[in-house]
Amino acid sequence: MERDFYKQVLDSIADGVYFVDTERRITFWNKGAERLSGYTAQEVLGKSCADNILRHVDASGTELCLKGCPLAAVVQDGLMREAQVFMHHKLGHRIPVEVRATAMRDSRGKILGAVEIFNKTVQDLDVLKEIESLRREVLTDPLTGIGNRRYAEIRLSECEKDASDYGVSFGVLFVDIDHFKAVNDTWGHGIGDRVLRMVASVLANGVRTLDAVCRWGGEEFVIVTRNISREGLHALSERLRMLIERSWIDHGPRRIAVTASFGGALSHPGEPAQNVVHRADAQLYRSKANGRNQVSLDPL
Repeated sequence: MERDFYKQVLDSIADGVYFVDTERRITFWNKGAERLSGYTAQEVLGKSCADNILRHVDASGTELCLKGCPLAAVVQDGLMREAQVFMHHKLGHRIPVEVRATAMRDSRGKILGAVEIFNKTVQDLDVLKEIESLRREVLTDPLTGIGNRRYAEIRLSECEKDASDYGVSFGVLFVDIDHFKAVNDTWGHGIGDRVLRMVASVLANGVRTLDAVCRWGGEEFVIVTRNISREGLHALSERLRMLIERSWIDHGPRRIAVTASFGGALSHPGEPAQNVVHRADAQLYRSKANGRNQVSLDPL
């Protein structure tokens, strides 16, 4: 009963945890280890951690299972070891992890084996946090790396629900690159793709953390922003417009720059997200009709 309790506790934590005996055979493998490595407990129990499972390597490529294994050292002298290594995942790729190995002893102090705790490095977690909402390939635009139209529609649906349930307003901002066809016609589609990636990066780096920047289609982008005032939406739009205008790509001796037109709208209480989209899109056409490279917002 007590053993089952401790197993449940270890399975509930996010870190990978596994036990080995003095021969480095795996005797326990928690759910965190399964999640991080891709290997189930059934696949690894009774095997050595070096049997084409984790196969840790350090930054210089040294295979620690063959030379310098922290677990082997702990089993020998009982001293705790910590290291930053690259772990082999079942799917084949390498994952940067921090490992901490500690000896397991009986009541008389005899070493019975070791326990290793591992998790992704802080740097890797930071990267995962930044791309968490875009990590699924189906929701990512392959050219620009930002969200695609499907992802924008999901975020709009979430915003509509939050507005209905909690009264949290949201804004929709359309961005269209001015005279983009002329860029493709003059410089070719390769340069056109570089321009698209440049504008996407400007937008993605210029919004708040919780705002979603997506490619709506062609040279058109959409930004879905939560809990923002009309003044805030206007300030955001003007800042992004300015940043695009002052960006460029180098092509030989030439600098290729573009501008963009913006159209935005804020949600009204009880309004479907699709209505907000239509109003923002209408304002985008207003900006383009009035000379481009400007911001137009739907009046409250």
